[in-house]
Amino acid sequence: MNLSKRALQIKPSETLNILEIANKMNADGNDIIIFGAGEPDFNTSESVKEAAIKAINDNFTRYTPGAGIEELRKAVCDKLKRDNNLYYDYEQIVISNGSKQALLNAFIAILNPEDEVIIPSPYWVSYPEIVKLAGGTPIIVKTEKENCFKVTKKLLENNFSDKTKAIILNSPCNPSGMVYSPPELQVIADFADERDIFIISDEIYEKFTYSGKLNHTSIASLGKTTYDRTIVVNGLSKSYAMTGWRVGYTASSKEIAKIMANIQSHSTSNINSIAQKAAVEALLGNQDTVLEMVNEFKRRRDYAAQRVSDIPFLSSLLPKGAFYLFVDTSKMCGKEVFGIKINNASDVAKILLDRYKVAVVPCDSFGFENYIRLSYAISMEHIVKGIDRIEKFVKENF
Repeated sequence: MNLSKRALQIKPSETLNILEIANKMNADGNDIIIFGAGEPDFNTSESVKEAAIKAINDNFTRYTPGAGIEELRKAVCDKLKRDNNLYYDYEQIVISNGSKQALLNAFIAILNPEDEVIIPSPYWVSYPEIVKLAGGTPIIVKTEKENCFKVTKKLLENNFSDKTKAIILNSPCNPSGMVYSPPELQVIADFADERDIFIISDEIYEKFTYSGKLNHTSIASLGKTTYDRTIVVNGLSKSYAMTGWRVGYTASSKEIAKIMANIQSHSTSNINSIAQKAAVEALLGNQDTVLEMVNEFKRRRDYAAQRVSDIPFLSSLLPKGAFYLFVDTSKMCGKEVFGIKINNASDVAKILLDRYKVAVVPCDSFGFENYIRLSYAISMEHIVKGIDRIEKFVKENF
């Protein structure tokens, strides 16, 4: 049977695969500590849940406009003005089924066959696959630890071609935890302006920054030309502990927003009506729960980063944002453990899961084969227990 070549080239999500395996092992009676989850372990706030219940009781259960209800799109505009110094009309906002659909909508809207998208590495695992699904070609640009895993002007210039259509920016970054400063963003903005290419700015982790000197700045706020060529991608999954509610959005020019709304109208149509009402409350209601979550994640980050830095054969830069440690395991490569020669981080991850009951995400599918990702969006109890097991693995075998 002749299947779609485009579909066949798409790889499964490594993070979801690890989570599925670990959860199955736990269901079978194992005590697996899972560092793989890319979601807060906090509950959705009570006011948001109450808004959803009210929507159900009010029978707000019909189709809505494909791009989202006006009330929610205006709430997004208010949020962008309040938090990011960005001014949009509600017609520039498209509400989607999570930020993944927002990204897919964006790339389908701008890409033609053979168009290239520059993706700095390390990158979120889904970026290359979404670009390929939209008919584009991902161009992976490997950054360096010495530059805190941030893309530079030289790297951009070396990977630009007459087919380049866009660059993806993720700050704070999954998995590195690095945050771009305004001057660093300006370099990217100038590069895109000079070459007339789009910027896809994934800002899903914007609330999670841990240094008063380096808070999140949206690249779209750096000037009108940059604003016009940027598609801001965001959502409520991380900041409001609403991963299962599936609410994402884009902010862009009216022309692109209209195209993305048309695309969505023929794929999923509107997102869940109840979730839209809940999202309005999340964006416009009391924000104290967001601050509480960020403060707790900083506490966990500080503990986890210090513990990992004290373990021989492992190293990690202190993340400035998001909720991941990006851990270098390259000093283990070439060693043999339990009859297994360690060639990359995937071998480390397999041994940790099979022998030490710890699930971590190997980052070969993030563009760095000798790194693992540890999420500290899990309880402190599990962080302590999991790092104890990782430390035991290292001390027993190296």
